Amino acid sequence: MPPPFSIRANALKQLIFKTAIRSETPIIIRTTTAIRQPFLPASKPALNGTRTFSQSHLLCAKKKSKADRELEEAASVNQVVEDPFDFSELNNGIEKALKKLEADLSKLRTGGRFNPEVLDNLRVSLSKESKKTERLGDLANVLPNGGRMLMVLVGEKEHLHPVMTAIQAAKNINLQPQIDPQNSSTQLNIRIPPPTKESRDQALADASKTGETAKAGVQTARSVQHKRLRGMELKKAARPDDLKKAQKEMEKIVEKATADVKKIVDTARKTMAQS
Repeated sequence: MPPPFSIRANALKQLIFKTAIRSETPIIIRTTTAIRQPFLPASKPALNGTRTFSQSHLLCAKKKSKADRELEEAASVNQVVEDPFDFSELNNGIEKALKKLEADLSKLRTGGRFNPEVLDNLRVSLSKESKKTERLGDLANVLPNGGRMLMVLVGEKEHLHPVMTAIQAAKNINLQPQIDPQNSSTQLNIRIPPPTKESRDQALADASKTGETAKAGVQTARSVQHKRLRGMELKKAARPDDLKKAQKEMEKIVEKATADVKKIVDTARKTMAQS
């Protein structure tokens, strides 16, 4: 019979081995669990055709309102002065319209008095081969010659016949120049015909049309000023009370300018009727 000491030794070894196995198993499991990556499901596309904001088409964006467009337009204009009571641009536009009105009225032929500027502004063709024209006032001088007569003095003798042809072709003035017998190379004489009822009525109608054109010019100047005040309102560049006061002041200026146009036209028509 073998000595009991070896049996006890073998039993002790088996016990130690089992204990070691039990102590190592959770360590291996923990190690394996620590390095294992979690399972993540793949992303699925959105249902019902929905898209994120970045995927939406540009046409789906909200349309800009009229106020937004006006605000952007006002912001894009680089205005140096943001004073609602600055009416310099309005006054300049009105002054330009009134000056043009007076100039146009002075060019109307009434039959009683003839404005030489009507001839000065005629276009003269110096060559049949060329379509280029010259202003008559740059080629000749139109001067009064006593009574109802005018004389036209050309600078160069080769311009005499082209100037004469241009005056004869102007249907709206109906003048017939004649070559001066004593200065046949550089002078034309023009007799102003007496006024007729038809010519006077036509001049009065033209004066009324000229006045309407001037009123339209005043309204154009007003529109520019109104747009400027509207831009200040959208950008909050001025106080609302100041903008209201500026609006009223603008209307007063426009009203006065319209009255001035009427006064100038009425005076011109009265002169035409008495001539």
